[in-house]
Amino acid sequence: MPPKKDDAPAGEPKQEASHDRKSSAIPSKRKAKSNDAPAKAPRRSARGATAQPDPVTLINHLISPESLDSCRPRDEIEDVKNRGSDLRTYSSSTFSPFEELMCAVILSRPISHALGLRTIRTLLNDPYGFTTPKKIRDGGFKSVIKAVNQARTQHRQKTAEELVILADAAVDHLGDGDEDVTLQRVQRECDHDWQKEMLRKHIKGLGKTGLDIFGRRIQAQWPALYPFADQRTLSGLQKLGLPGTAEELKKLLDHHWAELNTQGFEGNEDEKKRRVFVQVLERAIGVDLEGNADGVRARATPGTENN
Repeated sequence: MPPKKDDAPAGEPKQEASHDRKSSAIPSKRKAKSNDAPAKAPRRSARGATAQPDPVTLINHLISPESLDSCRPRDEIEDVKNRGSDLRTYSSSTFSPFEELMCAVILSRPISHALGLRTIRTLLNDPYGFTTPKKIRDGGFKSVIKAVNQARTQHRQKTAEELVILADAAVDHLGDGDEDVTLQRVQRECDHDWQKEMLRKHIKGLGKTGLDIFGRRIQAQWPALYPFADQRTLSGLQKLGLPGTAEELKKLLDHHWAELNTQGFEGNEDEKKRRVFVQVLERAIGVDLEGNADGVRARATPGTENN
């Protein structure tokens, strides 16, 4: 269970850094197994057997607003209550590719889940609103460090420096001008190894952990990456009783698609499937980092008190 104190340094990035050595940041997609049946949840021995959660109930809960408080730090829950549901948060908002990249840089620092999400809320909402390269460049280091200080995070100087460098890189190498937040230039100029050829080359502070974070979020908008899940997130899925590979999770969602409550997701069916996939990943790692995996799993397990 991650620490609850905001100044605790052990959070998502630190845990993600312990990936299997054989895994690589945003790896090339592996060929799916020929068996069309979705993967079953991991089994336990007969001696210690426990009931397995119903996958449809579990997934419908994860993609519903009801699961948000289970994956949010306490201070974010309070912030939303005080500032309203229009507050942009990493847990519930849709971000542009540039914003996703900025979040990945922030979350790749060795800080807690709570500090990372608070820094994102501070930077993307009023009075700062650093949502484009132009806004960061216009504000300059002085404005960015002011926002980072207000977030009361760690590694403030380095974080502010990296965000200013990110804005410059987005204009000079990744996008088409200082108002472009799509980063389409990355997709135009790179093949599937774009993360090694372009992002890591031009963005200071974006290592394997940051690329994993960016990859699992941006696949909702960049279909060439789908389906992708890093090892840290797959661990969170397995704790909930869901499949332990990206391909098997995709297969499970496809198999139960007609039973899932996807009305709140935008786009055509393929776009919806990617967005649902990403949200399941994000909620799974969120509830794990906040220490709520057992409760969420129990909620979807027949015969438990929470069901």
